[in-house]
Amino acid sequence: MKKQAFNPYLPSYEYIPDGEPYVFGDRLYVYGSHDRFNGKLFCMNDYVCWSAPVDDLSDWRYEGVIYRKKQDPKNKLGFYQMFAPDVAKGEDGRYYLYYTLAFQCIISVAVCDTPAGEYEFYGYVSRYDGEILWNKSGDPIVFDPGIFVDDDGCVYLYSGFAPKTGVPAFLTGWKKRTCDGGYVIQLESDMKTVIGEPKFIFPKAGEAAGTGFEGHEFFEASSLRKIEDTYYFIYSSINGHELCYATSKSPTGGFEYGGTIVSNGDLYINGHSEDQAAHNYIGNNHGSIVCVENKWYVFHHRQTNRHHYSRQALAEPIEINSDGHITQVELTSCGLNNGPLHGTGEYESRIACHLRSKNGAGRYGTYFGNIPYKNHPYFTQTGKDRENNPTQYIANMRNGAVAGYKYFMIKDLQDIAVCVRGNASGFMLISNALNSEPIAKIEIEPSKNYTYYSAELNMKNGKHALYFTYEGSGKLDFKSFVLK
Repeated sequence: MKKQAFNPYLPSYEYIPDGEPYVFGDRLYVYGSHDRFNGKLFCMNDYVCWSAPVDDLSDWRYEGVIYRKKQDPKNKLGFYQMFAPDVAKGEDGRYYLYYTLAFQCIISVAVCDTPAGEYEFYGYVSRYDGEILWNKSGDPIVFDPGIFVDDDGCVYLYSGFAPKTGVPAFLTGWKKRTCDGGYVIQLESDMKTVIGEPKFIFPKAGEAAGTGFEGHEFFEASSLRKIEDTYYFIYSSINGHELCYATSKSPTGGFEYGGTIVSNGDLYINGHSEDQAAHNYIGNNHGSIVCVENKWYVFHHRQTNRHHYSRQALAEPIEINSDGHITQVELTSCGLNNGPLHGTGEYESRIACHLRSKNGAGRYGTYFGNIPYKNHPYFTQTGKDRENNPTQYIANMRNGAVAGYKYFMIKDLQDIAVCVRGNASGFMLISNALNSEPIAKIEIEPSKNYTYYSAELNMKNGKHALYFTYEGSGKLDFKSFVLK
């Protein structure tokens, strides 16, 4: 790699959740929703695309806006957000983008001659007679479409939404909808005409007894991949924070639960399942897996700014065992770097993979997270939503707040510094693990402007995590740290 890769792997001003990663040619493309910094709803911006060379996953390129919500004939005023999309290459060599307009329960399709060009509206997923699929009261909610073209050219569309409670009718155009689980829909080679009837394949929570999915039932975020002769269905479970997988020898059913691939709070892998015990603030999750240069990765997202509506893209390498099993991976700061970060240099605080208060973390919800989480640290930025000038930092670190980073390859480290501001008066304690004895202690004084404070550090060489715990009065904003 020409430079190091971090998590999040895109610039800090970019908010791309629900990432679907695909290799087309010699580049890796990520297609996702587009949140707005400090947005009031999910997915408020138009679709953009980012890509990187397959041989350098640190070198991400902004491809620009690929599709605008006002291009859909049913959204000429841009009133509805475009939720999580997916993309597939058709037999005709063109690229097809699938999405839904908020909870309007219609799957739209756009098309382009190149992976990241300007997509044009193509049509709606419909039956042979032109009737739009599932557009009546009583029909299931179509949501988070996942598209898959098999080796034999057959096209399969996956969709479904299964929250614990239903969706209010005013969100679905006053059409009462069912939320019973996940479906697979076969399409013609034109990529939009339905063949036969949709097939129900994933029951929701409360109706999955005896299926093996208990405790990790389907919620949303359908995505399909094929590895040799096995189909991997990637989805977000009813727990929200995790991406799970199920496998089958058929794309149309018979899926068996496989396990958790990743949790955006490191739950389960940290020995806990309660929201408050998460190592990072949790919320919904959505993404998939991809093979790049013979290595597999999972792409997903995290929450920022104390609510659901400003999510950012993350990625981690995964291992697929010889028996097909995927072991849950931990959150790291080095994701696509394929190894620890250098043990020297200045690092932005925003690459923390763990963030929590003295009393733990929790689950973000609506926009009003500043009320229940007013004493908690959080990722944020200065200014408004934009596509330039990264300024993200960790705000509101109070007594007992912790920011954790994994991993660094330490060699002869002698000094560590933090760049902070605020009315804080106390110490930043440095350790190698959560709740472990400090190996350095940096005194912090009140400062209106960002100021560097440092201390000597005696640390063994090798691969290590670094945890920064503030102890003292007041609160501080944490911009960066320096290893020397």
